[in-house]
Formats: sequence, structure tokens, C-alpha cells
Amino acid sequence: MAPRILLVTTVNWPSSARLAGAFAGVGAHVEAVFPAGHVIRDSRFLAARYRYTAVAPLTSVTHAITRAQPDLVVPCDDRAVDQLVRLDGGPLHAVIARSLGAPQNYAALMARAAFIDAAHAAGVLAPDTINVPDEGLLDAALDRVGFPAVLKADGSWGGDGVAMARNPEQAHAIFRRFAAAPSRLRSLVRAAKRRDIHFLREMVRPREMTVSVQRFVAGRPATSAFACWQGRVLATIHMEVLETLGATGPASVMRRLDCPQMDEAASRIAGRFGLSGLHGLDFIRDAAGQPHLIEINPRATQASAFALGPGHDLAAALAGCVSPSAQGARPAVTDNSFIALFPQEWRRNPASEWLRTAYLDAPWDDPAVLRACLAPGEPIPERRPYSDAVHPLTVRQAVRR
Repeated sequence: MAPRILLVTTVNWPSSARLAGAFAGVGAHVEAVFPAGHVIRDSRFLAARYRYTAVAPLTSVTHAITRAQPDLVVPCDDRAVDQLVRLDGGPLHAVIARSLGAPQNYAALMARAAFIDAAHAAGVLAPDTINVPDEGLLDAALDRVGFPAVLKADGSWGGDGVAMARNPEQAHAIFRRFAAAPSRLRSLVRAAKRRDIHFLREMVRPREMTVSVQRFVAGRPATSAFACWQGRVLATIHMEVLETLGATGPASVMRRLDCPQMDEAASRIAGRFGLSGLHGLDFIRDAAGQPHLIEINPRATQASAFALGPGHDLAAALAGCVSPSAQGARPAVTDNSFIALFPQEWRRNPASEWLRTAYLDAPWDDPAVLRACLAPGEPIPERRPYSDAVHPLTVRQAVRR
């Protein structure tokens, strides 16, 4: 019997639609619960669709799981992870525990300072990260980590809630901004801009904000996506980040890496927290190439959908844990080490050199999703045959950066 996968997404990120195609590509039966207007609604790979509403989020997710009866529930954003953890302990415990691994460990996993403390205990190289519950304790934390310092707000994602301070005045200003509950006007603006009524809920019931300070590590960002089962890593994809949307935003161009230290970090984190499912780790690689773990994405990331061959196909590895009828790893989509993410790089710079020389990871096999990712009237990118062998200029560009 084909493995049954339910995707849970509350944020309109195209990556969840790509994940539907990835699981369908290894023989899975894929369903999804998502908010109105999400690009995944147009995916040809979905067998069933369920409505998610921010007015009754837990009811929406419970209904979808009950109807779908999945072997695995795969959260596609941090909010979806939080909702699954909150549903654990009831009638859905079995499927949630099977999908996440050890839900009781997620409180520490999703708190930035507690996660880094656990990483240290597991022997993973990571910069000091200090929880700062009160502004009066900020200067002591800054004395410990030095400047520049990175301030982070728990419960943020996609580059939000992260800022660098180069002096005490900047640090205190950032702390006050992160620690304060969003004003009603800001919540209203964010709800309209992002078309996400979760922010309207914050007008009525503001979230309690937790801020941490992390020691700055000079270097280049890198990221790992990995599939794991009961604390054991099954498949990994490691990438160096070459371009981002903004200073702290998501990646738009990446280069594939082979990195034993990142392999080891993923293995230690999966074992420490007893993880199952799809997860991501963010690193900074210093001048010597040594990766320093800075945070976890405890859910599927965009790289989770990549097909890069045996040992590097996360969807195939995870589906195979719940059904022997799941197909093996898909053929690698490219031999190009450089991957431009769609639609990020397209939006960052439509004239980008990377769009000509890197492999553009667009949903070519899901045309309706491809069109839904573009603005009305925006031209569809040209699909090109990509190979490292035909554009050595790309390699030289990356080396110069």
C-alpha cells in the first residue's frame, strides 16, 4: 500500500507544494491542509485538500488528520509544528509521535537558547546563545558574547526576528523592539500585507516574546536538510548559501556541499532529540570551513523536496520508513552543484546571472503551481539544460564571493 502523507501548512510558502510533488514522485498518496489562497491548492499531486483557518487552527488540523488517516503528518512551517505539538497527548498522539519523533522534546527544540544548550551537550560546535528574559540582563549577556552580537526572537521564522547589534545602544533598541508585543496597527498591517489573519489574532491575544543573544560567527551561511526516523538520520542534503533575500532572509542561491561535520551535527541533533520527519539546520561556516550550528528549522525546508540521488532524497528515505511499497530514491534532477531557488532568486533579481548558469529549481512538473508563484502577467522563466561542464564561469563566480 502506498504511504499516506498529510502536509500541514499555515504560511503561503511554495515549498510545501514542491514537497507534495516530491512525495508523489516516490509513490506516496499525498493530501494537504492549507489556508485559502495557498499556491498548493493548484498542485496536481494532491489527492485531497482540507481547509485550514486561523480562526480555529487546531480544529482544522484535527479534522484533516482524522479524515486523511495518514501514516505521517509533515509540517511545512514552524506554526504548523507548534500546532501538532499542542495536539499531542490526545487521540492523535500515535500519528504525531510517529511523525515528529518525540513531541515532548519540542519545547526545548523550538526555544533558541535551550536548543543551542542541548547542541553543546551533544558535542555540536555552536556559538554561545543566552536567553535574556529582561532588558536589565542584556548588558551582562552582551559582555559575554561581545560585539557584534546577534539578537533573536523565539517564535520567528523566515529571517524575521533576527538582527545584528554593533554597540550597546543598537542592542537595547533591538531588544525593546523584539520583546514588545506587536502593536495593533502593526498586526493589522502585517495581516493585510501577508494575507495572514493569524496576525489579527495577535491583536486580541499578543504573544509573549522571548529574546536571546548569540555570539556572532564570521563566515558564510550554510544549511542542511535531513530526513530522520526515531533519532537516526536517513538522508541529508548540505548546501552553502550564496545569495539571500535581504540580510537575514531566506536563501535564493545555494551550492551543494559534502561536509562530514554537518553530517555529524545532524546525526547528533536527531539522536539528542529523538527526531523523526524532515528537519533543517542552519550554520555559519568560518574561514576554515568549520560549520557552527546557529539554529534549527524543526520542519520541512525547501531543500527537503530536492531529488539529488541515493542518500540525498529525503522524501524517498522518509516514505520508505512507513511503507515497503514506497519507491526508492529518484534520479538526480541535475549534476549542477549550484541551485537557484524559485521563486526567491527570480524575485531577488530577474536579471540574475544565476538564473542562466545555476540549476533553477522551479516546479516544471506542476505547471499550475509554477504560474501561481508568479505575479499576474509575469513571464514564466525559461527552462534550460544545466550542467557544471558547460558553465565554468559559475564556479569562478562562487569562488570570488
